[in-house]
Amino acid sequence: MKIAALISGGVDSAVAVHKLKEDGHDVNLFYIRIGRDTDEGDCSAEEDIEMCQLIAKRYGLPFDVVSLHQEYWDNVMEYALRTVKAGLTPNPDIMCNLMIKFGFFEQRWGHAFDKTATGHYATTVEREGKVWLGTAADPVKDQTDFLARIRYDQLEHLIFPIGDMPKAQVRQIAADTRMPNAYRKDSQGICFLGKINYNDFIRRHLGERPGAIVEIETGRKLGTHRGYWFHTIGQRKGLGLSGGPWYVVKKNIHDNVIYVSQGFDTEAQYGHRLLLGEMHFITDDPFGSDCDHRPITFKNRHSPEFLHGTLTRMPGDGAQYIIESQEKVQGIAPGQFAVIYDEASHICYGSGIITLHDN
Repeated sequence: MKIAALISGGVDSAVAVHKLKEDGHDVNLFYIRIGRDTDEGDCSAEEDIEMCQLIAKRYGLPFDVVSLHQEYWDNVMEYALRTVKAGLTPNPDIMCNLMIKFGFFEQRWGHAFDKTATGHYATTVEREGKVWLGTAADPVKDQTDFLARIRYDQLEHLIFPIGDMPKAQVRQIAADTRMPNAYRKDSQGICFLGKINYNDFIRRHLGERPGAIVEIETGRKLGTHRGYWFHTIGQRKGLGLSGGPWYVVKKNIHDNVIYVSQGFDTEAQYGHRLLLGEMHFITDDPFGSDCDHRPITFKNRHSPEFLHGTLTRMPGDGAQYIIESQEKVQGIAPGQFAVIYDEASHICYGSGIITLHDN
């Protein structure tokens, strides 16, 4: 097959290219550039591109750097800043996959190939003539939660060459084949920030708005924050409070108040019911109208752990659902995505946006 392979300069996408070549595919490498060479942030791309060039030379493959900078800032960054300003918790990685990697890239370049390949830790599963998004062999590295908003036409066109491999095996292949990035560290954090501190980035775009930090159980003011948009539900670090640990458990956007609770296992950190809006099923809705306490597993943040619960569709025309979890759920943050899986945690059905939660 003719395959467009998205590479980042990291070891995962490099081993994905190695696997594609082993399987005899005709591969063209692409690096998506979304960064600015200014002080406004973004990925510092030159080192990544140099590494990609070495991989292309190693396998004798064509390599193109394509720019989707404006599209990224008009869509993903606009979404992230709008969400943060509303007091919610965004997930730029989910929106980048939907709108940039498998959106604009597919429309302009990827559609000319039989498939698009990435180094994501995920798989595809065929059932009854349809393709479903499957979880990775390595639960610690599984990235289906970052793919849980893509459309079916996007999923049909994707392959994940390393999704059935544990990370240790990926590293071993890179070492055995003496890849130039075999021992390069995995990227951490949010790509668009590059080396810029997250709070500095938010401050540059939204400024500061000092407000009270209040202990939720007593109403006692403990300190002052610089703006609710610097904090998210479940956050522990960066509060500047002594006598901790302290966790952000609630935000009052109207009054610009951050509520915290003390202790590693305080009940105020947890909830059992998550209300979801804007539900999106990638392939099909597996439950249909009969979605009443249907057993599922789910994630409310990027984690190797799958939580067990039930999913119920609310009455009415809106796509609102409730997850009732069997376990206590820590740090339920409105605006984040709750990702829905089957009972065995093998198939990722899709995701909804967390709107509210209660105990």
